[in-house]
Amino acid sequence: MRLLKLLYVVYAVLVLIVFTMISIPLIILTFWLPKEKRGNAIYFLLRHAVDLLMFMLGIWHSTIYESPHDNKKPSVFVFNHISYLDAFIIMKAIRRQNIRGLGKYEISKIPFFGFIYSSAVIMVKRSDKEDRARCVADLKEAIDNNISIVLAPEGTFNETSQPLISFYDGAFRIAIETKTPIKPLLFLDAYDRLHYSSFFTLSPGKSRIVYLEEIAVEGYSLNDIALLKEKVYQVMEAGLLKYKATWIQ
Repeated sequence: MRLLKLLYVVYAVLVLIVFTMISIPLIILTFWLPKEKRGNAIYFLLRHAVDLLMFMLGIWHSTIYESPHDNKKPSVFVFNHISYLDAFIIMKAIRRQNIRGLGKYEISKIPFFGFIYSSAVIMVKRSDKEDRARCVADLKEAIDNNISIVLAPEGTFNETSQPLISFYDGAFRIAIETKTPIKPLLFLDAYDRLHYSSFFTLSPGKSRIVYLEEIAVEGYSLNDIALLKEKVYQVMEAGLLKYKATWIQ
């Protein structure tokens, strides 16, 4: 079994290298587009690349809708952060909307890849108060342009045996200030497909996400951030317990 596992991981690495080499020329073609359209085009390419990539890795995806989702209006998507595979699953989960996520500023300094990365996400220097404020303004601008935003309110991997770790305020502040509904997503199997501890834990199998009921923010003010945050936390926690997420003990 160890040999089979090693062979699978080597195969996965080779597949990722090939996909990267194929994707680069296509992404270069987007460089002459305005930044907003460039980001939309990159997400379009990534969605289709991830479809084929996950098929080749033997990871089959399914989406469970506990309530209907309106693709025509922007949402603040929030999800439980449990694996490096989450970035791929986002591409499978959100299909018909233009989206933007948050990205670490340091990654933008990587030659070439950093330019692609900064075109597809909204960069933030977490240690810089002024830059965090600029980032919030950019997220609001994306929503004004009918682009949904995707945030992990936990801020980092949940490395506990609990359903979730504590949430930061950012996603909920933005939702209230822009009057944009929150759409909670549950990533149920990313932990089993790729543990946050090592790429060598990658394995084939199922990948499920759950669309929970939309949470409207009408009636909430900035004084109610903690209340809204707790409501979303409880809804997501109950969902993860209901679906018996495997990291919960």
